[in-house]
Amino acid sequence: MDIYTSITTFFQSGGAFMYPIALVLAIGMAIAIERWYFLVKSLNSNQKAYTDLLPMLRSRNYGQALEYASNSRSAIARIVLAAVETMQASPRRDDIQSAMQEGILETVPRLSKRTNYLSILANISTLLGLLGTIIGLIAAFTAVAHADPTEKASLLSSSISVAMNTTAFGLISAIPLLLIHSVLQNKTVAIVDSIEMAGVKFLNAIVKGHPGTAAVRASDVR
Repeated sequence: MDIYTSITTFFQSGGAFMYPIALVLAIGMAIAIERWYFLVKSLNSNQKAYTDLLPMLRSRNYGQALEYASNSRSAIARIVLAAVETMQASPRRDDIQSAMQEGILETVPRLSKRTNYLSILANISTLLGLLGTIIGLIAAFTAVAHADPTEKASLLSSSISVAMNTTAFGLISAIPLLLIHSVLQNKTVAIVDSIEMAGVKFLNAIVKGHPGTAAVRASDVR
């Protein structure tokens, strides 16, 4: 109960700027939770698609791979779908590779979407804290100027203490948002790297055993 009381007192004594900082923190945490859930779900679906599709491509079962990729929402499945569809039109390795690379480029924005907002919100939180402190100090010095000389020291001390609460709360909000932003960025990079690696393995599996330009008969895709 003492901790709850301390937190409540700290928040209430910080002034009006504590509320927008709290709102920024809440928005940032909501984005962080949504992004983390999306990235974990994406990683799991990609791992499953990779495990299922690679044996199909190695055994040249392109029809089954095409059907599986069409029904899957994973990024890796979309890459395979683009590769197999391109293979039907042009069996050249360069064309297949370009189609897969295009699929990878389309995937990256979905993975990194809204993550950059966390660093922006962290900066906003810090700036709001500083702004609240400055405005609080202006109000404090204005009040002290008209106060009784015997009360100036204690009044100024308490006013500065209250004004500093907004800076403290701004930093308390900004630091975890920056840390979460870094974690999400690293996880996004790891997923993109794994997708690129899977794309190379898929491409090699598709063209393996085919001479030169990896000519593939249309009957293999049916």
